Amino acid sequence: MRSFDFAPLHRASIGFDQIADLMDRVMTTEAPQPSYPPYNIEKTAEDAYRISIAVAGFSDADLSVEVKENALVVAAKKADDGADKSYLHRGIATRAFERRFTLADHVRVTGASHENGMLHIDLQREIPEALKPRRIEIAGAAPKAAMVDAKPVN
Repeated sequence: MRSFDFAPLHRASIGFDQIADLMDRVMTTEAPQPSYPPYNIEKTAEDAYRISIAVAGFSDADLSVEVKENALVVAAKKADDGADKSYLHRGIATRAFERRFTLADHVRVTGASHENGMLHIDLQREIPEALKPRRIEIAGAAPKAAMVDAKPVN
């Protein structure tokens, strides 16, 4: 895999530290990315998104959804209620997990619901008025001063 040096980006730009940090985080291959639990991210509208996480076997009380410093943290810990059960086959994983999603600026969580073994988290991007594009009207040429008929005096 290729490695990139972001030092020139740090020297030539101001205020892009978050982008460089995000690129560094994505490019590192030290820790394998967890694959449990499976999830989907879908775009539901122009500025709306939904994260759906498969959480079969977990109740609402076992799940936790928090937003901390531009990160959405979804965690689950199953209460130990089946210590005396004997399984012939155990295919439903109910192990504890923590999944983090980095949120862009101006993205907020609008709600979460848990139904049919799926945890749905709705997100909305809300761009402040000051950052929205605005159209600047271009004024026409300034009107010329009215010409007055003048006669030479000499």
